[in-house]
Amino acid sequence: MDPDKIMDGLSKEINFALKSMAKTKDVNEKEAYSRIIKNLCESQGVFLKLASEIMSLDFDDELEDDDIENKDIPF
Repeated sequence: MDPDKIMDGLSKEINFALKSMAKTKDVNEKEAYSRIIKNLCESQGVFLKLASEIMSLDFDDELEDDDIENKDIPF
């Protein structure tokens, strides 16, 4: 699956649930929406953490410790 589609989908669902929660007056419905929002946000956090780890692995592979020591620092 496309990561952009996943992030867009999660964001849209979070926004929809927040708007729905704001409209309802029933406490039980508000609690249900809050649990939905919490789960969606946790899912988005897991995805962002995974993306961050993948990006850091790519960066680490490009610059090994020996490479960093042997490169000229421009400043």
